[in-house]
Amino acid sequence: MLIFPACVLAVYGILFAIVPEKAFLALKGSGEVLLNLVGVLALVFVAMLAFNLFLKPGQIGRFLGRDAGLRGIILSAGAGVISMGPVYAWYPLLKELKEKGTGTPAIAAFLYNRAIKLPLLPIIIAYFGWVYVVILTVLTVFGSIAIGYSVGALVREKDVQ
Repeated sequence: MLIFPACVLAVYGILFAIVPEKAFLALKGSGEVLLNLVGVLALVFVAMLAFNLFLKPGQIGRFLGRDAGLRGIILSAGAGVISMGPVYAWYPLLKELKEKGTGTPAIAAFLYNRAIKLPLLPIIIAYFGWVYVVILTVLTVFGSIAIGYSVGALVREKDVQ
């Protein structure tokens, strides 16, 4: 866990010995990026904590049935945004939800929205700005709804059992 920070410190130490001016500029730039990210990281942490405290997998499963319509797809899209970890870890849960009645459109929307990574939003905001991130995120969510409906229309339920 401490190998990476130790390596970074070692590189900075070597750079300070060789070219102290450039090393100082690099350290100053890293500090500015860190300061820009601290507030947003705190906000993301609070949001993830709230989602994990108040949303349980069983609650989500009830609202994602084949007849849930737009509401189910929107809830599934939100669940995809807040989901963590590697996508292959979600496949068994998605299969179980499918067996319990979750519709194909909801699962497609969930998988599509895994592209939005809450922990990485501060970094993308720091590089591209709020406007870009908001537009990209909104279009991704709307795209997932369209993809959900498209997959639902193109795939017969009996073909995915």
